[in-house]
Amino acid sequence: MKLYNTYSQQLENFCPQSEVVTLYVCGITPYDTTHLGHAFTYASADILIRYLEYLGQRVKYVQNVTDIDDDILRKAKETNENWQVLGNRWTAHFIQDMQALNVRPPDHYPRATEVMPQILEMVQALVKTEVAYVSAGNVYFAVETWPSYGQLSHIPKAEMLPIANERGNQPDDPHKRNPLDFVLWQAQAPGEPAWASPWGLGRPGWHIECSVMATHFLGETIDLHSGGSDLIFPHHESEIAQTEAVTQHAPFARCWLHTAMVQHEGEKMSKSLGNLVMVSDLLQHYSPDALRLYLAQHHYREPWSYAADELEQAAQQVQKLNAAMLATGNSGASVEPLATQQALKTVLDNDLDTPQALQLLDQFADQILLG
Repeated sequence: MKLYNTYSQQLENFCPQSEVVTLYVCGITPYDTTHLGHAFTYASADILIRYLEYLGQRVKYVQNVTDIDDDILRKAKETNENWQVLGNRWTAHFIQDMQALNVRPPDHYPRATEVMPQILEMVQALVKTEVAYVSAGNVYFAVETWPSYGQLSHIPKAEMLPIANERGNQPDDPHKRNPLDFVLWQAQAPGEPAWASPWGLGRPGWHIECSVMATHFLGETIDLHSGGSDLIFPHHESEIAQTEAVTQHAPFARCWLHTAMVQHEGEKMSKSLGNLVMVSDLLQHYSPDALRLYLAQHHYREPWSYAADELEQAAQQVQKLNAAMLATGNSGASVEPLATQQALKTVLDNDLDTPQALQLLDQFADQILLG
C-alpha cells in the first residue's frame, strides 16, 4: 500500500513499525460542529482504518477533543455560556453525527483537560532542554532553536509569520522574543479557567495538547498522523518541533496524511466565514449511506466544493448498490467477484483512491443488475 506523505511530498510504501498500526487524527474544537469538512476528514480516516483491517492490520486509533482553547472561550463569552457546558454540548453533537454516518469511534478519545499533568511535564521538559523560555508566566517555544522548523509545510521562513497570524498566532505579544514563537503555556487572563503550574495559573497552548495526547496514548513515534490540510502549519509543524525536542527521536510521525479543504460558495468551508454545510441538516434529506458515498467520491487530498446535485446523484447510486446487493441474494445471478475484488485492492493500495473504487463498485453493480 502506498500513501502520500506530506513530509516527503511523495507516495511512499506504508510499512508499520509493529503489528499494530498507530494513528492519531486531530479532533474537533467543540463549537459549531459538524460541517462537511469535518465529516470528510473523519470519514476518510474511517475508510483507511477499515481498509487496513481488511488487509489484516490491527489499528490503534486516537482522536482528541480540544476542549480548552481560545476559540472555545471566545464562543462561550459570545453566547454567555459556561465553556465546559458549551464544549460538552457540541462534543455530544459531533459524536451523534459520527454515529449517524457509521464512523466508528476511536480507541481513545481524550480531552485536553484530561491530560493536564502530562502537558505540564512536557512543557517543563522543553524548558529544561532550553528550546522553550518563560516570560511573565507564559512559556514559549523558541522557533530559532529548531532549524528544521518548516520541513513539513515546506514554507520558507520569510513567509511563515503571515500564515501563522491568520491561524491564531499573536505576533504582537510583548512577552515573546520572536513573533513566530508559539505559546506552550499561557498565563491566566481575567475570568478565564486556569490550572496550577510552575509558572503560575494558566492553561496550555493548542499545539502542545496534541503532542501530549499522541505520545501519551501511542508512543514517541507513531505510524500515521492525520488531520485537515489547514493544520499543516503552524499546528502540525509545531507538534513535530516540540515532540522531537522532548523525545530526541525522529520522526515523531512516520507518515503525515492530510485531507483537503472542502469549499462552499467559492471559499473554504469554515466557521469564521459562516459558509458551513452541516451534516445534521443534510441528514434530514439524505441517508447516511448517500452522504458517506458522496464524501468517498472525492479523493482525500483533492480539494472539492459542495454541490447539491452531486449529493443527489450519490443518493441514486446508493439505491443501485442496494438493489445489486439484494439481487445477489435473491436471484442467484452468476457473477464472478474476484476480478472486481482485486481491482478494488489495487486502487485502494494506490493512496486510498476511493473515487476509482466507487467506479468499480458501480460497474460491478451494473454487471449484477444487467446480467
